[in-house]
Amino acid sequence: MIQKIKLTVLFIIGCLVLIQPGFSQKLTTKSKKAESLYKKAGTFYAQDHFELAKEPLLQAIKKDPKFLEAYLLLSEVFYKQKNYREQANLLEKVVTMDSTFFVFSFYSLGVANFYLDNFDEAMMWFEKYYQKTQNKASKQKVNDWLQKTMFAKNAKAQPLNIKAVNLGSKVNSAYNEYWPSITADEQILVYTVMVPRDSAVIKTPFTPSLANYYQEDFFRSVKDFSGEWGQGLALLAPINSASNEGAQSLSADGNWMFFTACGRSDSKGSCDIYFSYRTQNGWSEPKNIEAPVNTPFWESQPSFSADGRTLYYASNRSGGKGKNDLWRAQVMGIKADGTPFFGMPENLGDSINTPYDEVSPFIHQDNNTLYFSSDGWPGLGEKDIFLSHMDDEGQFTHSSINLGYPINSSGDDIGFVVTASGNKAYFSSERFGKSYGGKDLYCFELPPEIKPLPVSYVRGRVFDQETKKQLKAAFELKDLESRKMVVQALSTDFSGEFLICLPLGGSYALNVSKEGYLFYSDHFDMEKETSVTDPLILDIYLKKIKVGQQIVLNNVFFETDSYVLKSISEVELQKIVAFLKLNPDTHIEILGYTDNVGKEDYNKELSRKRAKEVYQYLINQGINALRLSFSGKGMADPVATNETEEGRAKNRRTELKIVE
Repeated sequence: MIQKIKLTVLFIIGCLVLIQPGFSQKLTTKSKKAESLYKKAGTFYAQDHFELAKEPLLQAIKKDPKFLEAYLLLSEVFYKQKNYREQANLLEKVVTMDSTFFVFSFYSLGVANFYLDNFDEAMMWFEKYYQKTQNKASKQKVNDWLQKTMFAKNAKAQPLNIKAVNLGSKVNSAYNEYWPSITADEQILVYTVMVPRDSAVIKTPFTPSLANYYQEDFFRSVKDFSGEWGQGLALLAPINSASNEGAQSLSADGNWMFFTACGRSDSKGSCDIYFSYRTQNGWSEPKNIEAPVNTPFWESQPSFSADGRTLYYASNRSGGKGKNDLWRAQVMGIKADGTPFFGMPENLGDSINTPYDEVSPFIHQDNNTLYFSSDGWPGLGEKDIFLSHMDDEGQFTHSSINLGYPINSSGDDIGFVVTASGNKAYFSSERFGKSYGGKDLYCFELPPEIKPLPVSYVRGRVFDQETKKQLKAAFELKDLESRKMVVQALSTDFSGEFLICLPLGGSYALNVSKEGYLFYSDHFDMEKETSVTDPLILDIYLKKIKVGQQIVLNNVFFETDSYVLKSISEVELQKIVAFLKLNPDTHIEILGYTDNVGKEDYNKELSRKRAKEVYQYLINQGINALRLSFSGKGMADPVATNETEEGRAKNRRTELKIVE
């Protein structure tokens, strides 16, 4: 959302007495004219008219070259304008004239020199202030700055080798573009643009004082056949409105969108998180996702995990560690109107959150790596981008990693996303090369040391086998070893399209189901790096439940040359149990098959024993034996050639057949 520059809290406290109209403390000037000019400038400053405040202050100093308060307020004006060189020059004059008048000047000189990259000089001024102040909180603040200064000095001495590439004129414009989000297949980009709401300011450069004349809208760009981003087009109503919409997050398949909206009639607080899904006619009417995620406090900047189960976001709600914290909430189900509902939010804890600000979460498609922005951990300036990894228990580690320079700068660095492959990052900046105006969107190749785990994907469509009509179906992807859910998703109801992410390095069971149909199963071994650059394209045809229909149980595995079930078969076997419980009048037969290696009688007996093992498992799970039967078919009815290992593997299979 629109960011306002925040002054250091201590500086505000120190300077507040200098700008209050009518403040009764005796000023250091005896010139009534200088005092009048100073108070005039204070009025401008209090109204954020910093440029207007400069001239009367310069005149006041000319009237009285020893007017200390005028120097201090002018230094603050330059600070607000990020002119740190002029700020430092003025503060040095103050401490030269009277080093005891405003001790906080030493601290401010440290901050100014930090932003000028004069790190040794900054540490000198911070240490001087540390010696002069007796305030415990101030000493802690100085220690934080000394740590930050040392980090920034080392980071800038060892910059990362990155080349930021502007996304071009079809995406970027004369306005500010930021908050990118991208689908797992890297084909659709949605981003926020600050567009003028008043035609009078269309050709006027944006400044904070003109913020009320602008609003935030969503734009969408699609890659063309050459791999370039196409013309960005504004999303239509009901997503975009006359109010601000920003900080959106797409689901991995691009069919769900969470975003921030402020001041709407159904808002629970200042800003809330809203939800919309893609339909045949565009995006659905946005819905407030309600409590317990939204509260009377500020909720914003959502990031939705690729497993379709967790929403990460920023909030200043009660119970946090600092000002703005990062939280997450689990999807508990889907309402009748298609909106997900959530469980009680969880604070991400001390390994992420600090007493300061943590914002802009992005959970990568590996469901393990979290990128976020913070001004509470050692960095290069205001908010830096960090990453942290989850452990096996779903908690984040205690080693948040700063992404370094030049990804991070002395300003606020937020809105950072990484592609599913882990190769590229997209972000907004006005620091790199030629800009089309204000903040532009850029991408760059991610250095190995800050890459997430690579992720590939399976995309395709779901059809009715008989009618070839596209179907809305439910997807589950589970890790075969841990049996943990990796992804839950739905194909679209109007196109049957789906996209699910597959983290590299695991073996996964895919199950596709729809009421009234036999389920479909498949499995994927994601052990090779080539899987990331060669995603799977899969069209799935579901069979209606009726006598004679058969499906292959692709995730039922046996030990080699044995009828002993492997433990990784549990995922599929439980799916059969659930199917039979959901369809209590259905009777099935389990069929076993082998390849043609070995004698026919031996293979037939082996396939019979394997089918019986599945049959017995179902009985042990409470399925009535009268609904079950089994048969061994041996090497009969091959579905592939027996001349290759790949073909023989397909022929060694277990099937489920509807018999009643």
